[in-house]
Amino acid sequence: MTEAQDRIVAGVELGGTKSIVLIGRGRDILVSERLPTTTPAVTLAALRQRLAEWREQYKPEALGIGSFGPIALDKSDADYGHMLATPKPGWAGADVAGALAEGFGERVAIHTDVTGAALAEGQWGAARGLADHVYVTVGTGVGMGIIVNGQPVSGRMHPEAGHVRVRRMAGDDFVGACPFHGDCLEGLVAGPGIAARVGRPAQELAQDDPAWTFVADALAESFAGLFLTLACGRIVIGGGVGVGQPQLLDMVRAATVEKLSGYLPFVNAAEVANRIVHAQLGDQAGPLGTLALARTVLD
Repeated sequence: MTEAQDRIVAGVELGGTKSIVLIGRGRDILVSERLPTTTPAVTLAALRQRLAEWREQYKPEALGIGSFGPIALDKSDADYGHMLATPKPGWAGADVAGALAEGFGERVAIHTDVTGAALAEGQWGAARGLADHVYVTVGTGVGMGIIVNGQPVSGRMHPEAGHVRVRRMAGDDFVGACPFHGDCLEGLVAGPGIAARVGRPAQELAQDDPAWTFVADALAESFAGLFLTLACGRIVIGGGVGVGQPQLLDMVRAATVEKLSGYLPFVNAAEVANRIVHAQLGDQAGPLGTLALARTVLD
């Protein structure tokens, strides 16, 4: 049996506006195509057709699907692999896994695109060599992919830790922008939340704008909780807000150490720069994540 990294697999990254279908070996993408995400019927049919054509040529052994969500991931449920209630019109209830699984049998892995990116960062990016890490994307929303013992965490569905409420710093009375929870983490630190707080897009804020102190504090509160709960080896930050503000990383590191108050020996002032880091794979994390997902179902 060849090593999993040497075996050819297929991937589909299903995004809200575009989708990517690809064939890869290791982290090498052999062929890929980008398609618009329109209706489920049109989009899934086009992806299925391309997979069928490439199956004949490349003979991939497994399929990994990284999708926008929420997605049903409990294999004991009748709606496994289906889209749950989503704000994207027409997609609620779509059978994503079932529509794409033809020809792959049981060798189909489906998870969120964020979790796929987390696996990719673990195999080829900022969390290489670690069995346990969390990938946090901070952009238009906040998503988290949690990897434990090298495997993605799933329960009845995927983690939605971006919607956990965090303790607020003194003087922060912003109501938050999450339509479900107001001042959950996503409502405080994602792009729409920052824009609602200051009245203009996050990318227009100066690096020393006071609003970043509130953002950093909320992220640090969340990260301290992740370290305490999961004892993860590293938290990897991606997304437009997460990596688009060079000053934010050091602010989050310092605030996380302060909140932990010396309780965790592996997250202190000397270690924190190795524990909270920027993602390394950029826009390749999603496509590579689908290949990493596919390898989780190889023998």
